[in-house]
Amino acid sequence: MITKNFKCEAIAAGKAAGPAIVSNEAICFYLVEPESGVVIEQKHVLEGRSMSGHVLVAHAGKGSSVVKIAARGKGPVAVVLRNPDPVFVSALLVMELPSVYNVEEDFYSYVQDGDMVTVDADGGNIKVERQ
Repeated sequence: MITKNFKCEAIAAGKAAGPAIVSNEAICFYLVEPESGVVIEQKHVLEGRSMSGHVLVAHAGKGSSVVKIAARGKGPVAVVLRNPDPVFVSALLVMELPSVYNVEEDFYSYVQDGDMVTVDADGGNIKVERQ
């Protein structure tokens, strides 16, 4: 197993781990099916895939409504954002998801779908494990 660590800064406190689901596009939680966590935004790179139980690695967030997805617990377990915006950050705080930004740039070219990712927002660290 190969393990790499990357420094980051916290958006919302906490620590969580799960397989990565990676998007080079902005994501909107309003366009996620609340019962399953499946992205329903047409033509989105993650369309048809569930983020439930995953660490979401996204280019950015775009406007969001989190009430339904948060109430059903079908969202990601943690979020890594390359370009945070105030509305999406507010959604992450409401959901109380461990969330980070300002990650070392190498992280984005390294992390792949399915890598086991541990986000430690409190410690300012992301650990990526790959078989």
